[in-house]
Amino acid sequence: MSFEIISVVGLGYIGLPTAAVFASRKKKVIGVDVNQTAVDTINRGEIHIIEPDLDMVVHAAVSAGYLRATTRPEAADAFLIAVPTPFKGGHAPDLSYIEAASKAIAPVLKRGDLVILESTSPVGATEQMAAWLAEARSDLTFPQTHGEDSDIRVAHCPERVLPGHVLRELVQNDRVIGGMTPKCSKLAVKLYKTFVEGECVVTSARTAEMCKLTENSFRDVNIAFANELSIICDKLDINVWELIRLANRHPRVNILQPGPGVGGHCIAVDPWFIVSKTPEQAKLIRTAREVNDGKPQWVLDKVRLAVAEYLQENTEKTAKDVTIACFGLAFKPDIDDLRESPAVAITQQVAATHPGPVLAVEPNIEKLSGKLADKLTLYKVEQALAEADVIVLLVDHKEFKDVAKPLLDGHKVVDTRGVWAV
Repeated sequence: MSFEIISVVGLGYIGLPTAAVFASRKKKVIGVDVNQTAVDTINRGEIHIIEPDLDMVVHAAVSAGYLRATTRPEAADAFLIAVPTPFKGGHAPDLSYIEAASKAIAPVLKRGDLVILESTSPVGATEQMAAWLAEARSDLTFPQTHGEDSDIRVAHCPERVLPGHVLRELVQNDRVIGGMTPKCSKLAVKLYKTFVEGECVVTSARTAEMCKLTENSFRDVNIAFANELSIICDKLDINVWELIRLANRHPRVNILQPGPGVGGHCIAVDPWFIVSKTPEQAKLIRTAREVNDGKPQWVLDKVRLAVAEYLQENTEKTAKDVTIACFGLAFKPDIDDLRESPAVAITQQVAATHPGPVLAVEPNIEKLSGKLADKLTLYKVEQALAEADVIVLLVDHKEFKDVAKPLLDGHKVVDTRGVWAV
């Protein structure tokens, strides 16, 4: 089978780059999204998200007629679903976006089509998607009932790319592909080999789902160890940054660096999918999530302590006279992505509770939007250093690493990333 028309459902941080890369290989791509503004933007050859070089690839693909966006699914040979999978109250996975996408494409499915779930999902989500499709299209057969002889092929292939490097990693990274049958996997491999230069490794759909969750849970557990260590060292009056440097001199030890919490759209979310399925067994994974989710509150406590210490040294002032500068809003260094960022959550909480001025410093964005803009104003590094009494370092951007140590004199400093640690 040849894939002449490819539909990508969900044109966000993963879906749009994926659609653009397929289109750059001269495949006709129909992008589908419920956001009319995003659809209109893409059809102008522009982008509604921020990712290096993506604007050029999308513009070229749209101009050449290989990429087009719409709000309603159309017939295609392969459908890739790349919609959000957040969690609901109690950290239960929310599959409503996948269900909506499944029901949206069902009317245009035809015999021989391939449907791939790319959204990071709890184990069993691909089978659930196939069940929704089968329920909507009783005239077609699916792998769960007809195996290799099914009319529709279904597979799971999670993304594993780094924001800021998505276009390169989509092409170069290995892909784990889990078909509901061997034929499903074979067709999915053929599709991805349109642009993937890395190896396409075949497994079952459930193992592919669990693989992505495992990768991010592994990282979460290791980050939790570092974050818990920082809290312990603070209690014992030990410099955690020096301690980690010393411990990492052991040839088989590689402790990560602590931070203010864990952000992004993967590590802070994916481990809960494992916990939700196996709550009695996933004890370590749950504990790691709780440690990392609790770190922002620890940082807030340190900020309040810094303000109190400043007031003890400047008795003529009140809390309203104390200016706090929060350095960094992104969820990791040197990017502009604020999704699930603990730095944002901490800065918002500081602004909501501190009676004095709160300054936000984020060199990777030009302006604030939404709720952030209501409470905060962006400041340049030099201006914030000149005006602030308390400095809270939340992200280790390169601009912050370049700050000369003497400029910190006279400030109370809460350094969550060890950028200015002695």
